Amino acid sequence: MTSGHPTNYTTLTDVTPRDIILCAVRWYLRYPLSYQDVVDLLAERGITVDRSTVYRWVQKFGPELTKRTEKHLQRASVDWHVDETYIRVGGKWRYLWRAVDANGQMIDFRLTARRDAKAAKAFLNKAIEHVRLHRPVTIVTDKAQAYRRVIREINHRYDPHFDSIRHIDRKWRNNLIESDHAAMKRLLGYRQSFRSLRSAKATLSGIETMRTIKRGPIHHKQPGVQGEIQFICKIFDAA
Repeated sequence: MTSGHPTNYTTLTDVTPRDIILCAVRWYLRYPLSYQDVVDLLAERGITVDRSTVYRWVQKFGPELTKRTEKHLQRASVDWHVDETYIRVGGKWRYLWRAVDANGQMIDFRLTARRDAKAAKAFLNKAIEHVRLHRPVTIVTDKAQAYRRVIREINHRYDPHFDSIRHIDRKWRNNLIESDHAAMKRLLGYRQSFRSLRSAKATLSGIETMRTIKRGPIHHKQPGVQGEIQFICKIFDAA
């Protein structure tokens, strides 16, 4: 932010520079901050907004950040780790299915009300469709029976005579994604309860993408926080 006289940006109807919005959204997605924390940090820089405004920014630009980052991602590994954890949405526990590659790069995630074969199938099909031609060669899971059945069905769909995806269900092999669950939840902090599935998906989309940007599997991104800022400004064509 620039120095000088404070400028008030009280609502989205004001002419709000994109760099201010992107800064607020980036702070919220990158650090374990509340909406009020972001409001206070902006106030220190002479910019006045309210929590509902920051919330709307995150809901709009979190998914947009994901969309604009995708074409800059390096190709993910074909060795996947899949597991589910849980968060509260609308006062109820919901299952968060996540897939990462062997380097910890996020593949995809999905929120469901149930933890069963139907949910596992929907998630894996969604994740495989997301990567399209770069389908996994191995998928490491825990010993939940649902995965074995679903992966067998997926293999049969692609080639009835050949298991193109090798399923590994040794729990210790899945420590990578379990550690990643823990890191993601530490970042969420006390923000692990969302108002609705829609707000949860939008926020998690932005957080997962920001974690990917921070880790660095991005083409032509400079290292460090300044590299992250420059990359985000570039994809939004911000000054």
